[in-house]
Amino acid sequence: MKSTTRQTASPKAMLDGLGLSARKRLGQHFLVGQGVVNMIVRAADIKPTETIVEVGPGLGILTRELVEKAGRVVAVEMDGEMAEALEREVAAANLRVVCADARQVDVKEITNGMPYKLVANLPYYAASPILRRFLESEWPPVLAVVMVQREVAKQMAARPGEMSLVSVGVQVYGKPDIVGYVPSSAFYPKPRVTSAVVRIRLDAAPSLDIADREAFFKVVRAGFSAPRKQLRNSLAQGLESSPEQALKHLNAAGIDPRARAETLSLEQWAALYGAVCHVEGLRRG
Repeated sequence: MKSTTRQTASPKAMLDGLGLSARKRLGQHFLVGQGVVNMIVRAADIKPTETIVEVGPGLGILTRELVEKAGRVVAVEMDGEMAEALEREVAAANLRVVCADARQVDVKEITNGMPYKLVANLPYYAASPILRRFLESEWPPVLAVVMVQREVAKQMAARPGEMSLVSVGVQVYGKPDIVGYVPSSAFYPKPRVTSAVVRIRLDAAPSLDIADREAFFKVVRAGFSAPRKQLRNSLAQGLESSPEQALKHLNAAGIDPRARAETLSLEQWAALYGAVCHVEGLRRG
């Protein structure tokens, strides 16, 4: 049987009842209302046969909804006391609680090698490394719905002209879109920033000629090493080469050397990676 228990008490009352408190060092902010939960669940489009990996379940307001919608839920919680409480309070047959740091978890092991969707209320301080852990793993999700800081969400979904290293780092793996914004009043305790729910469709990832992602991101990081400079200069600085050599790379990729990193599309980054690989000897395949 799946649990049908709903959260009726406030997060503060639940914490008091469990003898726990929000831990600032873990970036714990608990959802207060059902509205944001409904937004996340709709965005994830959960089917009864699907596996969901939830990162940062906390008090389980979202977990309770997930176990009703999905065939199996794996909740990854770093706080040991919170993990024990979650397993006890939700008590659903299709729920597995894993007490682990999501930045280090073995994704394939916790999912038993099954396809899954990632749903996460990510702590602000660890949002990027957690997301990278899943997107870059040998067993990435088929869809990710994550809550992050609003500014990070905008970077994730940015288009050429406003791109950042975060934009490229996410869009190489899938197509992100912002589902909605979440005010600080939707959490206890209230964070100082507005959050946003982002959906990443990994089946919509661009088809790029990138055999070695480590080498690809070395080139991208080099390009963003001095984002206010023209690419000819920032690329030279990042690759520790001369502006003349950087000019050759850019010309070979068909990119204006006066452009700035924020203006490049993913396809242009892939072309630049190919040009640098050809000259610098970075491994391409």
